[in-house]
Amino acid sequence: MAVDTAPRSTTWTYVDGDWVTGNPPLIGPTSHAMWLGSTVFDGARWFDGIAPDLDLHCQRVNRSAVNMGMKPVKTSEEIEALAWDGVKKFDGKTAIYIKPMYWAEHGASFSVVAADPDSTRFALCLFEAPMHTAKPSSLTVSPFRRPSPEVAMTAAKTGSLYPNSGRMIIEARNRGFDNALALDMNGNVAETASSNIFMVKDGVVMTPMPNGTFLSGITRARIIGLLRQAGFEVRECTLTVADFMDADEIFTSGNYSKVVPVTKLDGRELQEGPVTRKALELYMDWARSPGDA
Repeated sequence: MAVDTAPRSTTWTYVDGDWVTGNPPLIGPTSHAMWLGSTVFDGARWFDGIAPDLDLHCQRVNRSAVNMGMKPVKTSEEIEALAWDGVKKFDGKTAIYIKPMYWAEHGASFSVVAADPDSTRFALCLFEAPMHTAKPSSLTVSPFRRPSPEVAMTAAKTGSLYPNSGRMIIEARNRGFDNALALDMNGNVAETASSNIFMVKDGVVMTPMPNGTFLSGITRARIIGLLRQAGFEVRECTLTVADFMDADEIFTSGNYSKVVPVTKLDGRELQEGPVTRKALELYMDWARSPGDA
């Protein structure tokens, strides 16, 4: 029987050929995923009848599975079709988070530490989650760093990376901030603990160059492309904390909340600026354009 740990949010999960409601028990104590962390996931959003870049999120979860040593058991097209099937189970009044997942049940025959790709399982979870687009956020520089590809599975959107993000957020909130500005191992800005980050200086939009230490997000790429099409200069480059402290505007991008203005970075107060508002406007206009979302 399903165990629902989120009674305030309608939840549906597709697993083993069926849709079930609530929070079904999927991973047992002997599952490889339980004790050795072989999990990957992705996240898309449905709101106002649209699901922007859903196809790209479905493609990425399969790439993540391969990069974690697993074998995708659904095509991206199958996952996308299932997602739209799941959306129909909701009343359409609240935004939905769409979360496809893979995990390994067993270890490989040559070493239990490695996942057995033939034991890969799949689930697709959809649950109600209101949008927090444009809700201002405050940041503080985290004392913790993003790992490099040599020491962690940064090429996959894996659950095993998120405890590090979690401690960043907890530490930041203990100091009165909403989120943390995360640096890479070289001390340059990577992203926040949970989203990609942009800054604006003298009308030029800048964002950290992807270097394997952070997930170069689908929404990030979409924002870059839309801003460039609108005539903005957008640079992917190495950026320091000092660069952000001197910025005219700072905003974040991510699937969960799309575009969020940053109104405080440590002791620096900022205002939501025109480029931030334009980025959100461009994204929503694109998402709502027929045939684009």
